[in-house]
Amino acid sequence: MYNWSVNIGNLNKNTSRAIIWRLEQTINFGLNGEKLSKNLVKRYWKKINLDPSRKKLLQILLWPRKS
Repeated sequence: MYNWSVNIGNLNKNTSRAIIWRLEQTINFGLNGEKLSKNLVKRYWKKINLDPSRKKLLQILLWPRKS
């Protein structure tokens, strides 16, 4: 992922704030060949700010309805 508007070096890559920021960026603006960690997305689900249509799709994929 390439982000020109933020200096990624300033973010500590181990903090939850950096993880949430990276998840938001990759989901909202494209994965660019990267893979998402299902566990990370589930862990920070309530904290990440996503596009509503993308969030709905991810919700269907992560927690399918049992019928």
